[in-house]
Amino acid sequence: MTKVIFGNHTAVHAARSEQDRIRKFYGDVLGCKARVKTDAVDRFELDDFHFVFVWQSPALDASGFLKAIWLELKTDNTEEMQQKILAFGVKKLDVPDPHLYFQAPGGQVFRLVGIDEDLSVYEKSYSSRPRSSASTS
Repeated sequence: MTKVIFGNHTAVHAARSEQDRIRKFYGDVLGCKARVKTDAVDRFELDDFHFVFVWQSPALDASGFLKAIWLELKTDNTEEMQQKILAFGVKKLDVPDPHLYFQAPGGQVFRLVGIDEDLSVYEKSYSSRPRSSASTS
């Protein structure tokens, strides 16, 4: 069978009206390195992950992104990073999961987890998860 893996580059179309706020969030809050900043595109690097914003009008609105794929951010200090993210004024999402889910400027949705956190509970099949001993009758 042919091998397929996820790459370390992603791109999103974002509204020009959000350009300054997006640049501040990804640069100042998340610490991304800006590799390219133009009127047409911005390219950010975080560790070995490359995130590209293609500036255009119109782009998806925030509600459209809520129905799209979310990305996972890992940090070595979840409490500190969560405080920085929320202090910036992002939209915190109500998700039945103990992690912070939020909508960043531009609309993208992220989940914040610890770098060394054991996330194996999310990788197990439904049938292998322990069942509740509570009766439903």
